[in-house]
Amino acid sequence: MIKGSYPLMGDYKVPIEYLLRHALKVKVISPPPITTKTIEIGSKYSPEFVCTPFKYTLGTMIESIEKGANTIIQFGGGCRYGYYGEVQKQILQDLNYDVIFANLITKGKTSIKRIIKEIKKINPKFSKLKAIYYTFITIKMVEYMDTIDDYIRENIGFEENSGSFEELKFSCLKEFSNIKGYFDLRKKYRYYSKEFEKLKIHKPDNCLKVGIIGELYTIMEPFSNYFLEKTLAKNHIEIKRFTNVHYLLFEKSKKVPKYLKYAKEYIKYPMGADAADNIARTKYLCEENYDGIIHIKSSFCTPEIGAMPIISKIANNYNVPVLFFSFDAATSEVGIKTRLEAFYDMLEMRKTK
Repeated sequence: MIKGSYPLMGDYKVPIEYLLRHALKVKVISPPPITTKTIEIGSKYSPEFVCTPFKYTLGTMIESIEKGANTIIQFGGGCRYGYYGEVQKQILQDLNYDVIFANLITKGKTSIKRIIKEIKKINPKFSKLKAIYYTFITIKMVEYMDTIDDYIRENIGFEENSGSFEELKFSCLKEFSNIKGYFDLRKKYRYYSKEFEKLKIHKPDNCLKVGIIGELYTIMEPFSNYFLEKTLAKNHIEIKRFTNVHYLLFEKSKKVPKYLKYAKEYIKYPMGADAADNIARTKYLCEENYDGIIHIKSSFCTPEIGAMPIISKIANNYNVPVLFFSFDAATSEVGIKTRLEAFYDMLEMRKTK
């Protein structure tokens, strides 16, 4: 029996597992939640100076295999991580793990043709028509989830009933995971969109607004940034985040040239990964009068290291505070929380003045 698993990245486990169950007809082995043990395992078997997402995802793969998975589906990324699949595959082989390894996305790009090719490694007898249909549903599910998340970030910090947004989101994701087809998905999306708008909030017109930019994995996997967004929301802050899976797969290639033109006084050429995006986003956040910017990345993320001085320059030009976080396996959560509290106090003081 094919038992498939995958590296974790936030709530995207819902569409991933839907795709695996219906398009590949495999028994899904859900990876365990990321913990310090996951990081320790991933760090133990990873090259020393590789970026943190590599270690997180490798640790997740090993834990999934130990739970019984005999197939690993990797989804790649848009930077060096897009090439890590082969390295991780070799590490697993060196550790004598006998698993099928399929990578659906390489260098941040994918296509129906590539997905079909990789699926054949796992299930040669799969139905192409069904695979295309369920891939389409998965893509729409990701789009709907990202749209809902954008609304949540803007409003969760101002909910009148504590936990109301999280409870409704949990219910929404549970419903999404059990949909019967595309029209059922669209129906549930419309229902929950209205339900989120019904939640009572008390949001002042001059609330604090913070934009979050940085490296894609550290932004989208909450554990890797110590649930940064949740901490900000508790301080009644409106959050703006640009990076999500739908953007990376279907919008990034079109928007990067526009970003370069928009921020041409600061950058002329792409710098790899999301560096150019984040430089342009910094300018946008400053011009839209955001109160502060938080830049987060994993350690050894070269493109973001190159972007940081430019981001600082833009922020200084507009007199907007920017806070930089770099996360690795040894990052102190207490230190992160302390710096966030100080940043919030400063923003509130500036707002009052």
